[in-house]
Amino acid sequence: MAKVCFVTGKKPISGNRVSHANNKKRRRFEPNLQWKRIWVPSENRFIRLRVSARGLKTIDKKGVERVLLDAAKQGRKR
Repeated sequence: MAKVCFVTGKKPISGNRVSHANNKKRRRFEPNLQWKRIWVPSENRFIRLRVSARGLKTIDKKGVERVLLDAAKQGRKR
């Protein structure tokens, strides 16, 4: 399964691990993803989403209905 946030679209990025001696080696920065059960009042059921911590804050701010509508417009499926 891909490590992508459903709400924000965040995914792993790459960068350098830099030692004290300034040696550089490639590494991955993973998003902070969580599986969450979120209640959707219009459907009268829970949905299970893989969201980042930032995505959870977005859901709290905008509301789950609007977030799902925006995701559908962008072509993301749950």
